[in-house]
Amino acid sequence: MCGPPPRGIVSAMTTQTVVLDGVRAEYGAGARRVVALDGVSIGFAAGTFAAVMGPSGSGKSTLLHCAAGLDRPAAGSVAIDGVTLGGLGEDALTRLRRDRIGFVFQAFNLVSALTAEQNVALPLRLAGRRPAAADVAGALAAVGLGDRLRHRPSELSGGEQQRVAIARALVSRPAVVFADEPTGALDSVTSRHVLDLLRALVDEHGQTVVMVTHDPVAAARADRVVFLADGRIAAELPGPLAADAIAARAAHLETAPC
Repeated sequence: MCGPPPRGIVSAMTTQTVVLDGVRAEYGAGARRVVALDGVSIGFAAGTFAAVMGPSGSGKSTLLHCAAGLDRPAAGSVAIDGVTLGGLGEDALTRLRRDRIGFVFQAFNLVSALTAEQNVALPLRLAGRRPAAADVAGALAAVGLGDRLRHRPSELSGGEQQRVAIARALVSRPAVVFADEPTGALDSVTSRHVLDLLRALVDEHGQTVVMVTHDPVAAARADRVVFLADGRIAAELPGPLAADAIAARAAHLETAPC
């Protein structure tokens, strides 16, 4: 059978693009020490879309930052595309993030003076690589902006700016795309379009997407929803799921006694 597996069905033999094993993350020291992740072990399979949810302070963003190599855990290990991050020096880690990881954030992070195509090409140029014009144009075409290459962010809507950010994340053909509240700054209609795009990256291109979100409607587009509480995995639901079922589980976790 060609193409990615059907939504919500992942073979036991499917490659794990991202693997966290016993990850512990701490901030501060002494009386101010905070345990953000407390021995988290989880994998994210290739060609799947996972949503990570939890109340404020549950460790969602820390999990994403550790998984993406932005933060180093105090204990445990993280592997991306078969490469264990803990053994890498800063230069090698930077190269791995540049080549195998894509990032999409709530705040777009586009350079206002640059056009859409220049923003997409910028990470590669900063890395000393000369991006092929066809690759940049292809990434923008893939997100529906093939006719907006020379528009600056001020000439684009919020949804179009987020699509530029997604194209930028994809131009290096990464092993995984990490999205941190990618629809948090968008209205409901534009959010739906961005989620359609992320879903299509998985279903049509076999991309791996890990998305942190507080929105049950966004999480309902994922193949699985992972819930964190107090730095630990509290529950996991396979998709597809209705947003109200996700909201109910999230509410239960927020009100459950410790």
